Amino acid sequence: MTEAELYSLYKGVYVPVLLHSPQSLKYCEDFRFRADDVLIVTYPKSGTTWMQEIVPLIMSGGDLASVETLHNWDRVPWLEENRACILNLEQRPSPRLFSTHFHYNMMPPGFFEVKPKVIYVMRNPKDVFTSSFHYYGMSSFLVNPGPQGEFLKKFLDGKVMFGSWFDHVKGWLNAEDKERIMYISYDEMIMDLKDCVSRIAQFLEKPLDSEVTEKIADRCLFKNMKQNNMSNYSAVPPELMDQTKSRFLRKGIAGDWKNQLTEAEVEQFDSVYKEKMKDVKYKFVWD
Repeated sequence: MTEAELYSLYKGVYVPVLLHSPQSLKYCEDFRFRADDVLIVTYPKSGTTWMQEIVPLIMSGGDLASVETLHNWDRVPWLEENRACILNLEQRPSPRLFSTHFHYNMMPPGFFEVKPKVIYVMRNPKDVFTSSFHYYGMSSFLVNPGPQGEFLKKFLDGKVMFGSWFDHVKGWLNAEDKERIMYISYDEMIMDLKDCVSRIAQFLEKPLDSEVTEKIADRCLFKNMKQNNMSNYSAVPPELMDQTKSRFLRKGIAGDWKNQLTEAEVEQFDSVYKEKMKDVKYKFVWD
């Protein structure tokens, strides 16, 4: 099926119709934030599920029930997706935890008025592309990626769900109220998860002792998180996500793009990256 059949255009980017109804997008637009809300913001395939495991564990002081009793899409729901409308989020006690894939300039008015805390997770775009290629191939609600070269062109042009990775990252890096935003990368989490857990806890003003930090970091190692049926998307019907084609939580590594992209594709990617990111001062781990 084509983009016209599977996606709608919302604020200039594609969103999958199956997950984002006009009602859910309106719900997000009108959402009333609280100052102590915490938002996990990501471009798709950049570590959302991982952060949806880490943050509830930090907020609960390491209580495993926080990630073993609710599916990740209900424990840290996406504000723009259909389920947000039926979860009675207004009744949830503070601090509430949410996710979004929205670009900075797509955020609803209430976000800019209240200024809740944001954890913005970035990932090497070549790995985002690689993960996306497999994800699109197993998800019936996304346009089939087709040949890798064609999908790469779409990805670099931003003709994929939630638009351009480059625009997404640059928009959030240029956000106002940066003292309310923590920038962290998937790649940093791969390198030293315990340090990242500690830093996130400090940002959330939930300092943890060393033992609890270690416990959370161990629990959130990819190999361990993959076993959590509340996080590995095993409950999603195969007609929506065929995990015989590719696991939702696939490898959880940095640098898998080296196994995916051809030399010519790497050159193409690097050329576009250099041009699009030339004015960005932020020092990425993968640069």
